[in-house]
Order: sequence, then structure tokens, then C-alpha cells
Amino acid sequence: MWLADRWKDYEVIDCSCGEKLERWSKYILLRPDPQVIWDTPKTNKNWKKLNGHYHRSKKGGGEWEFFDLPQEWTINYSLPINKELTFHLKPFSFKHTGLFPEQAANWDWFSKKIYDAKKSGRDVKVLNLFAYTGGATLAAAAAGAAVTHVDASKGMVTWAKENAVSSGLGDAPIRWLVDDCVKFVEREIRRGNHYDAIIMDPPSYGRGPKGEIWKIEESVYPLVQLCAKLLTDKPLFFLINSYTTGLQPAVLTYMISSALKKFDGKVTASEIGLPVSSNGLVLPCGASGRFEGAAN
Repeated sequence: MWLADRWKDYEVIDCSCGEKLERWSKYILLRPDPQVIWDTPKTNKNWKKLNGHYHRSKKGGGEWEFFDLPQEWTINYSLPINKELTFHLKPFSFKHTGLFPEQAANWDWFSKKIYDAKKSGRDVKVLNLFAYTGGATLAAAAAGAAVTHVDASKGMVTWAKENAVSSGLGDAPIRWLVDDCVKFVEREIRRGNHYDAIIMDPPSYGRGPKGEIWKIEESVYPLVQLCAKLLTDKPLFFLINSYTTGLQPAVLTYMISSALKKFDGKVTASEIGLPVSSNGLVLPCGASGRFEGAAN
């Protein structure tokens, strides 16, 4: 398992009965987590010191309950390349805060790859699909890449731009695009554009800007095949994340290996997780598959 274990401003304190108890900077949040199927004693004092609690509804959805939580605050993350990122957080629809902290395990990995490639004199172009509030975009840009950031939500792209400015990357070579990811990739193929690395974090289910339906089990492999056409002859890396239980690491390995078989490199996949500070265990948070290009 790949662990996001270098956070200072975030931690999973405990988890029990379908919920995880988290610290985001100095604020304690309690949010649902479908992986938490165990019922362990809630002995940590922070269970009774909440700043925000997202209550799931049995009818679907849910709502926030707040106890002295600001409308917005920031947390920082230090990459292993000695660059610090700053993220704006705010509680919004369906339990989210605007960041998936477990993805730091991937930020660490690819920021080092980009940094080393740049140091050896290689320019790196990165495409980030389903790019959300820009965690991966900022990690890649901080390492020296030129990044194309694509998300179907105008609000998410605006939020990502704010994170870039706060991280000192307001003038970094980042292209911000509100677009349907599949249609954008198809147009890029027609234009003859290529990228050294591609990152994608597709939702299990979603809609594009014009109502296009996305179901990951049906749509992700055709998209990976399309993305293979966008890669340069010697790609640096390809990364896909999945929060869908059906897309286990072995499935990601098979899919990437099949779609990228013409490229020289290796494929690895694993669960990603967050350490639980109160008991030393690990909370699983989905899976990632990585293609790593052979050294040039």
C-alpha cells in the first residue's frame, strides 16, 4: 500500500461506525466513509470536540452540522522536492472539503519524477484530467512542469486557480480549461498535441458540462486508450486513481498494461491509504495505477 504519511496539517485521528475523525489544521471534522465497517470504541477525546459533522441521510445525500468552523481556511503540504503547497478548504456538497489528502502519496511520487527530469534537461508537459481543485496540478507545476488542467466544473477550476495563487504558482505555466475530459482528449488527438505525462482522477459517476453521462466501469478504459495516443514516444509517467471498489489494483494494472503496451516502461498498482494516528492502523482510500517510463 502507498501511504500519504507525510502530512503535518492533516491526520485521520480515528474511525468507527462508518465515520472518520479528522484534523484539518486545527479543526476537527467527522465525515462518513464507506470503508469504515467496524465498530470500535470511540475513546479519543476529539470525538467530543467537533468543529463540523457531516450527517448522511438514509435517503441519500446529507447535510453539514457546524460547531465553530470558519467558512474557509487553508492547510499546507510540503513536497519532497522542498516546495510547499497551500490549499483553500471549505465544507461543501456531499461531505467534501475540496481536497483528497491521500493523493499526497501520488504527488510525492510524480513531483520527484518531474523534478529529476527537469534537472536532466527535459521539458515536461503534463495533462491533468478530472483535475478538481488542483492538488495534482500544483504538485506537477511546483516540480517544473507545464500543466494543462481540465475539469467539467467551472467552480472547481476557479477554486484550483485560487490554490495556485496561494501556493505561489499564479504565474506558473498552467492552462486552465473547463471542458468535458473525453471530448478534450479527442480534440487534442486531432490537433496532434502530445504530453509527457497524464494524470486522471475520474469519478465513479458524473456529468460533463452539457450533461454527458460518465460511468467509470464503462468509460475509463476507452479513455485510457485515447490518452495513450496523446503520450510522447517516451512518456515520463501515466497515473490513474480510482475510488471505485470494482477497480482494484490488479484491474488498474491490467488496464494500463494493455492500453500502454507499446511504450517501454513498468506498471505498478496499489491501494492508497492514510495512517490512523490513534491506533497505528491504515484507512484504505481507493487505488492507484502507475506507468513509469523507462529511463531515457
